[in-house]
Amino acid sequence: MVSRSPAERIEHVSNLLFEASQSIRILSHVSWDASIREQFFAQNAKELPVVTYPKFDPSPVLEIIAAARLHIETSFIDEWLTRLADDLENSARMMAGAGTPEFFAFSRKLFGVPNDPLPDKVTTSLSLARKFDELLTSVMQIDLGEPPQACFTAQAVASAMTTAVNTMFGDDAPEVLVVNELSANALAGPRRIRIRHGACFSDKDINQLIEHEAYIHVATSLNGLAQPHLKILGASHPGITKTQEGLAVFAEFITCSIDLGRMRRLADRVIAIQIAIDGADFLDVYDYFLGRIENEQQSFENARRVFRGGMVSGGVPFTKDMVYLDGLLSVHNFLRCIVSSGRSDCLRLLFCGKLDIEDIPVIHELTQMGLCQPAKYLPPWASDLRFLLCYLAYSSFLNGVDLTQVRAHYDTLLARIPKSGT
Repeated sequence: MVSRSPAERIEHVSNLLFEASQSIRILSHVSWDASIREQFFAQNAKELPVVTYPKFDPSPVLEIIAAARLHIETSFIDEWLTRLADDLENSARMMAGAGTPEFFAFSRKLFGVPNDPLPDKVTTSLSLARKFDELLTSVMQIDLGEPPQACFTAQAVASAMTTAVNTMFGDDAPEVLVVNELSANALAGPRRIRIRHGACFSDKDINQLIEHEAYIHVATSLNGLAQPHLKILGASHPGITKTQEGLAVFAEFITCSIDLGRMRRLADRVIAIQIAIDGADFLDVYDYFLGRIENEQQSFENARRVFRGGMVSGGVPFTKDMVYLDGLLSVHNFLRCIVSSGRSDCLRLLFCGKLDIEDIPVIHELTQMGLCQPAKYLPPWASDLRFLLCYLAYSSFLNGVDLTQVRAHYDTLLARIPKSGT
């Protein structure tokens, strides 16, 4: 075995793990052809879709990971490398198990399930989603006035996105394309952002996609790929999904790009995943969404997200979509703790590449070693810290105040006012 310095060894393992990650393309592997949707509606949405997945041989990926493990030792940084190796191995095995019960077993390991306890050991993603749903249901009864234009075309979104990425990334800007088939309304990578043709976008959607897809997902991808010594920070894989999606949804919040409909969709996804885990089949989940949004096409797409890679007969869903609320809570709490602990110096470490919040101590150590470079691109809200730190400081302060008596006072006050729905 070649003798390497500690820094060279870490870089070597990172390179091997990055190589292994390149074959892991979960979303494209579990995508559904358009013909499945067409057949579903041709049968009047009364028959379970017939879905098959291509075979995936995990052996080449597992061989590279095994080679990487030979160089992993027992340090603090090596624990991080081991977690990455485990995540990549489980990802490859999950792809190999598409369409079988094994898919859910590995999805559960990688993303969790709605009933898993959050860091407070009490709250779960499911209870959080239901609480959000309860609050949003009451708020959505308020008359919000005449809605803005609710159907900007994909081409209009692509035009706005192109302007945004060219301004932020210059020569590194990804190409923006409008495509016929996509697993979501938009998907972003370091080289291209795809917008689904035929999707209907609101004014909030445009800003939300720019903040979420471009300023977070593209930025962290480019920052990771620009790392000269840690290629693995440029890889997208399930181990970083919760933080990346949580950071992206937080970006929607902090830039006022989110709305009630978006939050309700995130909560609905968690609830629908639990329904599927409990045995509901595709038709049951489709009907659940149809009862929520009264849109057949969108209800199909929402149900498809739950069952892609799994089994449409129920019990075997894809649990990735539960990480949005969980990730948002984790990111928000982490950022508040950064401020309350006087550690705003750690904020920009979040953007060094594709990483998880739990990796931050390791990223800091790697930075001290000269192996991790500062982020090349930061979203505008993280570049100018004046408002962000003020908001986080207030949020952290408010979280420490016992509002029980205050709420009781205002509940009594509001009880004297008849509800009018306006």
